[in-house]
Amino acid sequence: MADDPVTQFHLQRLDTRVGPVALVTIDNGADWRKPSTFGPEALASLSDVLDRLAEPEWRGLVLTGKPLVFAAGADITRFPGITPELARQGGKVGHELFGRLRELPFPTLAAVNGAALGGGLEIALHCDVRTLASSVRHLAFPEVFLGLFPAWGGTQLTPRLLGAEAAVRLIVDNPLRQNRMVRAAEALELGLVDHVLEPVEFLDDSLELLLRRVEAGEGKRALDADLSDAADVVGRARSRVDDAVHGQAPAPYRALELIEGAAAWSLDEGYAAEEDALAELLPGPEAQASIYAFDVVERRIRRPPTLPDVEPRRIQRVGVVGAGLMATQLATLFLRRLEVPVVLTDVDREQTERAVESIRGELAALVAKGRLPEGKARFLGSIVDAGEGAGAYAGCDLVLEAVFEELDVKREVLAALEAVVSPECLLVTNTSALSVAAMAEGLAHPKRVVGLHFFNPVAVLPLVEVVRGPQTDDSTLATAWDVARKLGKRPVLVKDAPAFVVNRMLTRQSTVLMQGLESGNTFEETDEAALRLGIPMPPSALLAMVGPRVANHVLATLNEAYPDRFPLSPTLQALADGDLPAIEARDGRATVEEIHGHILEALADEAGHILDEGVVSSAAEIDACLILGAGYPFFRGGITKHLDQAGVSQRVLGRPLGER
Repeated sequence: MADDPVTQFHLQRLDTRVGPVALVTIDNGADWRKPSTFGPEALASLSDVLDRLAEPEWRGLVLTGKPLVFAAGADITRFPGITPELARQGGKVGHELFGRLRELPFPTLAAVNGAALGGGLEIALHCDVRTLASSVRHLAFPEVFLGLFPAWGGTQLTPRLLGAEAAVRLIVDNPLRQNRMVRAAEALELGLVDHVLEPVEFLDDSLELLLRRVEAGEGKRALDADLSDAADVVGRARSRVDDAVHGQAPAPYRALELIEGAAAWSLDEGYAAEEDALAELLPGPEAQASIYAFDVVERRIRRPPTLPDVEPRRIQRVGVVGAGLMATQLATLFLRRLEVPVVLTDVDREQTERAVESIRGELAALVAKGRLPEGKARFLGSIVDAGEGAGAYAGCDLVLEAVFEELDVKREVLAALEAVVSPECLLVTNTSALSVAAMAEGLAHPKRVVGLHFFNPVAVLPLVEVVRGPQTDDSTLATAWDVARKLGKRPVLVKDAPAFVVNRMLTRQSTVLMQGLESGNTFEETDEAALRLGIPMPPSALLAMVGPRVANHVLATLNEAYPDRFPLSPTLQALADGDLPAIEARDGRATVEEIHGHILEALADEAGHILDEGVVSSAAEIDACLILGAGYPFFRGGITKHLDQAGVSQRVLGRPLGER
């Protein structure tokens, strides 16, 4: 982006007991919220510093980052629309510059003081020694998650330094596990870093380690890990990748090829192979869709222009109506993130008490894992209570209902709450499909009713659909949005409409699958057709997890609103009733490819309706919802980018969804 800060490599001379040592700091002049990245200007700056380090006076180098950030790798804002020639040139420039760093004739040390991702971690690997501050929690190669691979030497140096098993874990397995990051203890265990130091004197202690290395006359670091098992390690990893992406994403497979190749190639040959692969993948549809998706979830949905610019209310006490699994998860989240008193009630008093004990048990488990101080756990456990009746919510600033998905039940709950809470207290529904407006009918203050639709499991899925009813006022909406952010979630503002975005799109997809089953296809065939989207689990498994009754209820809600697009399904009804319908393959049934095509057309059509109705204001928000709430992959760009790339939107709607 034009207004983003430019990263520079700043060289400072340190006069030490062994002679001049270069301290090079990677810094873009902004705080930790804008990590340093490597664009053309940064690489030019590195080249200039390397030229200055060619002077014979230098005895060593320490490379570090600005406070809390080492470096976040390549500037991906330069990637959209890139040509194969430019992609190859970018890989070559990185290899040349990082290679010059590695070949400096004196000891080099990367003092990793903060987050080191992608190219940031790769430049550290080109140093002889790596120290890591014990407070650092974000070390990773996230490229495979973005439809790419570490292309500045990562696939070649990592196996040569750590072995094939560790290289596969860092480069392929972790990105496919929700982009898992590595912390200090694991980094040391893997050999990714050589020393973990306390952050207080981190730079001084790192410098001292370098000086001792100079005094000891230690030479350059050897790249001599045993790679005799590389073929076996990579073979097993391919099976795991098949389970994760079902052959739909090329990046993890190409990364595995490059890791395996490191066992046979020279380093120069490996770098050339990375450049070839980068020229092929980066301009390709999966990488381009991933870059779009990253921009969507990291930039575009941060603050929608329709969000009211008013001060949110202060939330000092929270109530949760219900004590089932979802309600318990939500109460735990409010307790941990807001650290305010939380009260639960349920029609079954014993169930409420079990829910509170479950929450306290979760806190104890976090203490045992070292993720929560014992004193904090005791405090939080003391401010969660099992209440009884609507009167328990007097004094709450926000009450969330998570009861049965039946409109009359929810109306009854909200009416009872209104009788005891203040007129300013937010009344929040976690409904997955019902109308917020219909729930608020008859209330004296319908303006303070809003939807916060969380997704199960609450601790894993980051999306919250913030649902504005027709009478929801600005203060309520701003407060709901603020609460969602403080809960560590990614809110997306949606209009009150049947099933909102995620459940509406998933149910439209399900109608295609159910029609396939009812036309003689098997579960295996319909699952395979849907898995070609790159989704994380087969629809049959998702249906079992969500529950056929819930899915059928959502379908019934959508059928009432849009009967032509959401026909009722005898198969889903039977599953909801606890029956297992006989599914047998029949002649004349659709092929897997045909079912997949029907899915794409249905999703394009429904996305068009969602945009036409103004449920969200852009296709990007549909993609954000599906990525964050349903696990749709980055390499599809959620879904609308893929539908546009494949020409499905044009064929079904007459123009790309991105232009609507």
